[in-house]
Amino acid sequence: MSRTLSPYQQRVIGCLLEKEVTTPDHYPLTLNALTTAVNQKSNRDPVYEMSESEVLDIVNALVEMRLVSPQEGSGSRVAKYQHRFCNTQFGDLTLSEPQKAILCVMLLRGAQTPGELRTRTQRLYAFNRVEDVESTLADMMASNWVKKLPREAGKRESRYQHLFSDGADTPEIPASQEESEPTTDTSLVMRVSALEKEVADLRQMLEAVLER
Repeated sequence: MSRTLSPYQQRVIGCLLEKEVTTPDHYPLTLNALTTAVNQKSNRDPVYEMSESEVLDIVNALVEMRLVSPQEGSGSRVAKYQHRFCNTQFGDLTLSEPQKAILCVMLLRGAQTPGELRTRTQRLYAFNRVEDVESTLADMMASNWVKKLPREAGKRESRYQHLFSDGADTPEIPASQEESEPTTDTSLVMRVSALEKEVADLRQMLEAVLER
């Protein structure tokens, strides 16, 4: 089963994973409901404006990849769709609830820090501490589901990226940038200037005393 996903495929899978937990009474999703979820303005990055036909094309591709299937045994005349991405009898990818929550939010919003993940997974799984998120991420890294990106200059936390991407939307940060510092530290320059002035003043005072 292939799990290398384009950005649009990630969005569809992420929406199905999300709605399976947050709106179970309306899951599986109709094409209309799935399109609304894909284009949702909250909890999405980037925000898309896709038509139903465009979403259906993505769904059909995912059906061929065996990652999505129409609901079986449904009496509804409207087709509904469910994911087969994880925790199903159709594949070997099994995630715990916290792992599934983290991956879902990554599929919907891309790379994020542990602090951002803790905040944004609350409706899916409530992490008590950021340390719990970091522990879960460590387990996911060991399984090659997630990687840690080099820390960006000026940032306190590193971001984490899932590894189910085809690479089209994965920002790569040069490793040399991880420890790089701004070329000019304004506060440092100001402090040095102040010290130089103070030294100059003291020198003038000392020369005045010696002259006396």
